[in-house]
Amino acid sequence: MTGFSSIDNNFPPTLTQGIVILASIVSATIYLFSRLLRRPLQDQDGNPVPPGPMGLPIFGSFPFLTNYPELTLDYWARKFGSLYSIWLGNQLFVIISDPHIVKDLMVTNGAVFSSRKEMFLKSQIIFAGRGITATPYNDRWRKHRRIATYWLNKPAVDGYTDVLDYEATVLVKELYKYGKMGHAAINPQPHAGRCSLNNMLTIVFGIRTDTIEHPLVGEALRISREFMNCTGPVSNLTDFIPLLQRLPNYMTTRGETLHSDLVETYGGMVNEIDARLKRGEKVPDCLVKTMLDSREEEQLDHLDMAILCSAFMIGGVETTASIMQWFSALIPAYPEIQAKAHEELDCVIGRNRLPTVEDEKNLPYIHAIIKEVERCHNPFWLGTPHVNTQDFTYQGHFIPKDTVLVLNTYTMHHDPQRHPDPHTFNPDRYMFDSTLSSESANLANAMERDHWMFGVGRRICPGMWVAEREVFLAIARMLWAFRMIEIPGEPIDLKEYDGLSGRSPVPFRIRMVPRHDNVAQVLGA
Repeated sequence: MTGFSSIDNNFPPTLTQGIVILASIVSATIYLFSRLLRRPLQDQDGNPVPPGPMGLPIFGSFPFLTNYPELTLDYWARKFGSLYSIWLGNQLFVIISDPHIVKDLMVTNGAVFSSRKEMFLKSQIIFAGRGITATPYNDRWRKHRRIATYWLNKPAVDGYTDVLDYEATVLVKELYKYGKMGHAAINPQPHAGRCSLNNMLTIVFGIRTDTIEHPLVGEALRISREFMNCTGPVSNLTDFIPLLQRLPNYMTTRGETLHSDLVETYGGMVNEIDARLKRGEKVPDCLVKTMLDSREEEQLDHLDMAILCSAFMIGGVETTASIMQWFSALIPAYPEIQAKAHEELDCVIGRNRLPTVEDEKNLPYIHAIIKEVERCHNPFWLGTPHVNTQDFTYQGHFIPKDTVLVLNTYTMHHDPQRHPDPHTFNPDRYMFDSTLSSESANLANAMERDHWMFGVGRRICPGMWVAEREVFLAIARMLWAFRMIEIPGEPIDLKEYDGLSGRSPVPFRIRMVPRHDNVAQVLGA
C-alpha cells in the first residue's frame, strides 16, 4: 500500500530500530524537557492553544498519522473542532478545517499568517534556503515571487496560451496513437505528465520534448515525484526531531541527492541557455532568459536561478498532471456523466473542431466536471503550510509565534454542509458556479469558494491561471475526442493513490475510443 507513512516507512529497518533504541535510552532524560515543550501554552490572558490529541514523547502525533493521514485529521476535526492542534516532534501544528477560520486568519490577518516554516529537509537541504514555496515571508521571497508572477499572471498566460493549446492537442493525438484508435488499452498517466512537463519546459526554458520516450520526460517526472514524497508536511519526522538532523539518516541523504539532481538538471539547463546567449544565439522568451538578463539588477546567483526553475517545474508539473490523471481514472466509471458532457460538446462545439479557451464560458458542465475532480482528489492535499510571525489569539485560542498552520482541505472538501453527499462524484453541484478558481478564491463568502486546491491568501499558488487553462484544454479535448471505457477485469482503484504529498492514481489502463469519424481528421492523425 502506498501513502503517507508512519515512522517505519520513512527509514530502513536497521535505522528505524536504531532510532527506537536510542529514543528508549534517552527518553528518561529528555521526557521532562519534552513535557515542558508540550506544556499547555497560553497567552497573557490565559487563553490556551487549541485543543487536540495527546501525542507521544519525542514523536508527538506522528505515529498516529498512518497511511492515510487525511482520514486521521478528519477524525480529529470532528472530535476537537475546526481549529485544533497537534505536535509533530518539537513543532506545534494548528489544523484548520473551516473556510471562515481560514479566511479570518490567512486573508484578513495575512500580514501575520503568510510566512513559511523553514523545514529542515525542504527548505534547508533541498531548496538551500531558496524557492518561492518554501521561503519565509521576506525580501528574498518577494523578489522571487515578483519574478515568478511576471511569467504566471493572467496577461503572461494570455501571451503563451498558444503553447497550452498546442500541447493539449498533442496530448489527444498521442492518446489516439498509443491507444491504437481505441483498440488497445492505454495508461494515460505518462502522457498527461508529458503534456504538463512540455508546458512548463516552454515557459521556463523555451524548449519542449518531442516524444514521451525522451529521457528528460522520465527524469523530470521522477524528480517531481521524489520531491513530493520527501517534503510532505506530515510525512517526514526528520523535520521535527533535531537529533535526527544531526545524525546521518535515510531522509537527509534523499534530500541531499534530490538537491544535487535539481541543480544538475535544471541548473545545467540554465547554464546551457546562458552559453547560447553568450554565443549570440536566438533564445525564445522564457523565465530563464528573463532571469539571466536581470541577474545583476536582481542580484541572482546561479543557485537562485536553478532553484526558482526547479520550483516552477515541480509545482507546474505535478499538480496539473495529477488532475488530468484523476479525471482519466474517474470518468470511465461514470458513463452517464460522459454522455452529458458529450452532449454539451456536440451542441456547443460540434464535431468539426476542438474546444478552445474561449469556449469554456459556454461549457458549464465541462467546467463543473473539472471543479468536481479537483474537490474529490486534490493532489496537493495539505498544500504548503503557513507560519505566523507573531503571537495571535483567535476566538479564545492562543496561536504562538512560529506555529505551523495547515489547511485541512480533505475535511473542507468533504463537508456535507457545503457539499451534500460529499463522497459521491457529482459535477452537478458546480453547475451554477461559473467562476474560475482564481476568481472563486476572492469571493467574500469563504463558504462559496469552489475548492482549496491552490491555497489561500498572500501565498496562494501564483500558477493558478496557467494551471486552470492547461487543465481545461486537456480535459475538454479528451472528452471531445474519446469515450473513456473501463477494461473488464481491470478495476480502477480510486481509493488508493500513488505518492505522498503529491497524489496521483495508482497505475491503471483504460480504452480511449474515438467518438466519431471526424476525430482523426480534426487531429490530423
